Amino acid sequence: MDPASLAFAFVGILLGGFLKGATGAGAPVVGVPVLAIVFNVPMAVAIFSVLNLCTNIWQSWAFRSEITEHRFTWTFAAMGAVGAILGSILLASLPVPLLMAALALVVFAYIGLRLARPSWVLPRARGRRIGPYVGFVGGVMQGAGGLSAPVSITFLNALNLPRKEFIATIAIFFLSMSVTQVPALASLGILTWDVFLLALLALIPMFFGIPLGAWAASHLSKQTFDRLILSLLAVIAVKLIWDATQAGL
Repeated sequence: MDPASLAFAFVGILLGGFLKGATGAGAPVVGVPVLAIVFNVPMAVAIFSVLNLCTNIWQSWAFRSEITEHRFTWTFAAMGAVGAILGSILLASLPVPLLMAALALVVFAYIGLRLARPSWVLPRARGRRIGPYVGFVGGVMQGAGGLSAPVSITFLNALNLPRKEFIATIAIFFLSMSVTQVPALASLGILTWDVFLLALLALIPMFFGIPLGAWAASHLSKQTFDRLILSLLAVIAVKLIWDATQAGL
C-alpha cells in the first residue's frame, strides 16, 4: 500500500474515532467507506468488526449503570447479533461492485435521515414493540455493509434517550453484533490473520481519535460538527459509487 493510501486510511480511522468520542457512536459511518476506498468493502468491514469489538467492550462497561430498561436493551442487541450473521453471509456472496454501490446508498440514506430527522419522539412503549425488528435490520446492515447507523442510531434518537443511556444502549448493540460478526467473518475467510493484524494496528489511530472527539464535543456546536461529518460522507459516497461504476457494476 502506497504512503498516500496509508495516510488516507489513517485519517479515516482517526475521524471515525473522533466521531465515536464526540457522540458515542458512528465510527464505521466514516471509517468503513474510507477503508473501502483504500482496500475493498469486505476487508473494510472485517477491520472494523475488530475495532468495534474493542471500543464497545470499553463503552459497554463504562456506561453499564446508565441502562434503565435491561430487557429492551438486550433484546435489541440480541436481534442485532442474529442479523449480523445473515449480513456476513451476504457480504461473502454478493459481488464487490454491488456492495460498494449499496454501501454508498446506505451512506446517502444516512445523510438524508440526518437532514430530515423529525422532531417528534417515539414513545417508549412502541419502541419496546418494534425494537427487536429494528435491531435485526440494523444487524443485517452491519454484517453486509458495516453500517447499522441509518437504522440503529436514528431509532435510538427517536426514542430521545439521555446521552449516557444512548451511549450504553448503542455500545451493547454494537458489541453484540461484533461478538457474532467477528467469528462469522473469520469462518467465511474474510477476517484472516493478516487482516486481524491490520485491525490491531488500526486501533492506534482509533484510540487517538476518541479522546480528541470527546474534547471537541465540549467546544464545537453540534450543528457545526454534523455539517462537517455529513459533507465528508457525501464526498466519500460519491467516490464509492464512482469506483463501483468503474468496476463494472
